[in-house]
Amino acid sequence: MVEKKSFFSNWVVKNILWAVILVVALLVGASIALRIATHHGQEIEVPDFSNMNVNEARYNASLSNMRVEVIDSVYIRRMGRGLVYSQNPKAGSRVKKGRRVLLTINSVTPKKVQMPNLVGYSMRQAKAEILSRGLNLGKLIYVSDMATNNVLRQLRRNREIPAGTMVDSGSEIDLVVGLNNTDNKTYVPGVTGMKFMRAVDVVHDNSLNIKSLHFDQTVKTYADSLDAVVYKQTPDASRSEVLIGSDVSLYLSKDPLKKP
Repeated sequence: MVEKKSFFSNWVVKNILWAVILVVALLVGASIALRIATHHGQEIEVPDFSNMNVNEARYNASLSNMRVEVIDSVYIRRMGRGLVYSQNPKAGSRVKKGRRVLLTINSVTPKKVQMPNLVGYSMRQAKAEILSRGLNLGKLIYVSDMATNNVLRQLRRNREIPAGTMVDSGSEIDLVVGLNNTDNKTYVPGVTGMKFMRAVDVVHDNSLNIKSLHFDQTVKTYADSLDAVVYKQTPDASRSEVLIGSDVSLYLSKDPLKKP
């Protein structure tokens, strides 16, 4: 009687099996090597580099096995020159060791912009032009005139600033605007819950001034202030009319649940 050959004794089948085993072994080995190379599952928390200079950021990054790279700069007048303004990934993010953190710093040298001619503009038109030039609206100074909110003069540091003058980006420009005695009332808007810059815009759009800003202990940097929300305002929003040019004070926090 002729013995039947086992299926697995066939040399073709054996070669296929060995090839499958080899491929599986290579895949498992590659997966293990990739996990080791990429530190699979080994994540660390990104430090907060805000308000550090570049050398401090690099040193602190090295302590966490990270790298930092400056990719851009802005100019923030109220922030220290050369300090970190923002970072990507954000502080607190979980990343792998060796990750590169991209930094935007506050420029050492302020950018210069040309002062526009705002005389004859409406207050809102002038504000839009100021912001488009990288400047900030300061005080609204109301004087008697036939046209309410018509810009009569433009000032910087209490001095007239001619159109065409080169000024530092971020400078505050005060506007002297008209006020007609028959059109001199406005309302206090409700800005509670709004972010800092949006709240300031709304107050100005209602022909009112910011008297003071009060940031609580959660706001430690200028970048924090941009994320802060208004939790209290004085005076409160009201349907009662107030004189145009009146003052509003804002109280801000990064805690969105904070109450007065």
